[in-house]
Amino acid sequence: MLDPISLSAVSAVTTVLGAVGSGMANEAGKWAWESTGGFVRRIAGREVPAPTTPGELDDVARLMVDQFRRDPRLAASWTAFAARMNGGMHGAGGGTAFGSCRPSLPVPTRFFTDRKEALKALDREASRRADGTPRLALVHGAEGMGTSELAVHWGTQQAGRFPDGQLHTDLGAASGPEGVREPGAVLRDLLRQLGVPAEEMPTSAARLSEYFRRCVADRKLLIILDHAHSAAQVRPLLTSAPAVFVIVVARNPFLGLDAVRVPVGPLADKDAVRLLAKLLDKPALAEARAALPSVLARCGGSPYALRAAAPRLTVPVSDSSAGGDPVRGAAEDTYRLLEPATAKLYRLMAVRAWPAIDAASAAHVTGTTPEEAAAHLEKLAEVLLLECGTTADGHARYHYRAAVRRHAEAAAVQEDGIAGCSAAMTRMLKRYVDLSTSAAHQALPESWRVPAPSAARRGRTYESRGQALDALIAESGNLVQAVHCAEESGDPASAVRICRSLWPLQLKAGHHEMLLPALRIGARLADAHWPGAADAGALHAQLAHTFTELYRWDEAESEALAAARAEEASGHRRGHASATEFLGLLRLRQWRWQEAHACFDEAGTVLDAMLPTDAGTADVPRAQALLERHRGRALRGLGRTEESRGRLETALRYFRDHGDTYNTARTLTDLAETYLDTSETRAARPLIEEAITMLDGQSAEYHVAYLRGMRERCAAEEQRDTD
Repeated sequence: MLDPISLSAVSAVTTVLGAVGSGMANEAGKWAWESTGGFVRRIAGREVPAPTTPGELDDVARLMVDQFRRDPRLAASWTAFAARMNGGMHGAGGGTAFGSCRPSLPVPTRFFTDRKEALKALDREASRRADGTPRLALVHGAEGMGTSELAVHWGTQQAGRFPDGQLHTDLGAASGPEGVREPGAVLRDLLRQLGVPAEEMPTSAARLSEYFRRCVADRKLLIILDHAHSAAQVRPLLTSAPAVFVIVVARNPFLGLDAVRVPVGPLADKDAVRLLAKLLDKPALAEARAALPSVLARCGGSPYALRAAAPRLTVPVSDSSAGGDPVRGAAEDTYRLLEPATAKLYRLMAVRAWPAIDAASAAHVTGTTPEEAAAHLEKLAEVLLLECGTTADGHARYHYRAAVRRHAEAAAVQEDGIAGCSAAMTRMLKRYVDLSTSAAHQALPESWRVPAPSAARRGRTYESRGQALDALIAESGNLVQAVHCAEESGDPASAVRICRSLWPLQLKAGHHEMLLPALRIGARLADAHWPGAADAGALHAQLAHTFTELYRWDEAESEALAAARAEEASGHRRGHASATEFLGLLRLRQWRWQEAHACFDEAGTVLDAMLPTDAGTADVPRAQALLERHRGRALRGLGRTEESRGRLETALRYFRDHGDTYNTARTLTDLAETYLDTSETRAARPLIEEAITMLDGQSAEYHVAYLRGMRERCAAEEQRDTD
């Protein structure tokens, strides 16, 4: 039992509150958080706002410990509750256990030359005695000098040092400022490589960073953070774990990072020749002997430029200046040898910094077939003008090196003109508008929030909702880039339409950090061009949802209120009710139960006023049932148990009658929780069993695990009563 007078009591309570708060990435975690808030209210005897900072967590813990000192029975009650929450969260996938995978690095470059001093520097930092400071190296050098290749080569050679795996993630600076990834998105990528399911990851970047450090604390890992932008981007990704070595790869040795600097400069001429000798057979190298001095001068010691030049050593180089940039010079020399159709694709796909290019998008822009575009892309990868990777489903995706893209973009302006470049962007935008609206509508066909595609531009038909969602996930980076493109090219309608199609990604796949910049653009454009219209309300509501999931609750409140104002001004009652409901859901997250209940009542009043001709009228009965469920949750937090059960039972009847398995199981869980609040385990148990049976085979592993934890609580309490 928790000792209420122990000096560690506050710390113990804080630990429980923090652990529950970090588990809100899935539905089970949100139930645990609401249950904890209701319990805190009962102990305090008043409503206590949910803590969002370490200081606020301590304040709530002190308040609770003060109550424990006054009444030791409350301490016993909290101890039992905390044990149930801890068991429920671990049963629902909480904790920091790894999956079964052992992450590894990308395939290293086969012909690696020189860099002995840099490799020794990495050896020294990796093997130095642990002193509590992060093992950290900053590998830096100009583009094309092989910084990334150096880090991967060293890691591959030293795999035995890191039996728990080697992680590699791209921080996005290579594609320019728009491609720089937020720390939260990078942390999620690293955790995925460690086998942590998305449903177990905290939603805020700060809590993600803490969770990541706990995950790797006892592991022997190498982490390569490629194409870093700044020290601020890197700091949340660092750990002082003694057996974790982090290599940051960047263009410049930026300040603000307490790391060993490992510079990577041009290869010496003798090493450059040695690299060419590895790439070519002896007769070819001998034949090119006379041309070697000019080739070496133009390549400037860049391994990339040397690799690109190797197949054409005897071909005269262009007279055009590359401004001393060996990567750009190599791109120019290679470009001059391309077939016209391949050269056109190379130019036009570079007009924007698309993160991932595939054959379908290239065909759309260039007016070719996907098969022809695929052949051109393969050729460009073969001559090193594109980098090739594969998606999870095995499809090839391509991207440019930054300097190569700048060369291709300049060639497009010169050869295709502003009109040709603009037409290419317009075609690509049209593709992403069609793709996003079609996939989003098929991923969430019942949602009024997702704009339906026109009959003439319906796009691909997917076999399932899951496949449509997967398509959106695969294109998410391109869709964000398309929103930037639409804004810059003066096409606000396309930007808004794409942003509204991001709703399934927010609701079903998270990706909040990635999507946030695009959603901000969409809301800003909607406000500027269609103030007070339904589009503005919808996008502010989407922002409210994302900010809520990111724990940025002040911003979530501002966006929910903006959404409600815009929807009311436009006369869109269904949207007005939904925005008000969003505000109520935020209040539940904040443990502001009375305000939450008031929001749900207000949303219900708006729905009651809807006319048969209003958009979204067909959805009203289901929306009212959802509000009944939310009212029940708010009343439970207020301790008004009987009223809570009445509201939940009303919602349950509707969902059962309409075959809504998902919401039936959720409401059964809510109702069972109200019975467990008053230790009525015999009433809770059949509700739990029904929900478990209903969710069998529904891909609801976390929900089912949470229900099983509840069932175990019932059994344990019944056993204690028997004893």
